Amino acid sequence: MPFGLQPLDIIVIVVVALVIFGPKQLPKLGRWLGKTFTSLRKGARDLADGFAEETRAQDREPGMSTPTGTEKNEAASRPPDNQPNGVTSPAPGKFCTSCGAANPAGARFCNQCGTRLSA
Repeated sequence: MPFGLQPLDIIVIVVVALVIFGPKQLPKLGRWLGKTFTSLRKGARDLADGFAEETRAQDREPGMSTPTGTEKNEAASRPPDNQPNGVTSPAPGKFCTSCGAANPAGARFCNQCGTRLSA
């Protein structure tokens, strides 16, 4: 059972709610609780999506993620291409085992899918 509640505990909670709120107010209370939990879940999902979007945006713009806010010359920070036909070597860092996305070396979670990366 959820939260370690036994069926007898749930029955006691329902009886106490009926005594306190009455049978006419209980459906209104249930609707209110349902709407409240739905809006809280939606807000948490929106917050997580916004956070993921911001981290993806910072990964796309390497100059924006510096602590001082100064932009680096992108060409100077990029290693030279020594591979034929424009093939570059993989970037140093961690790769996600779930989606295969490249992540920064210090990342604990995948920037693409959110999976915890191995140490």
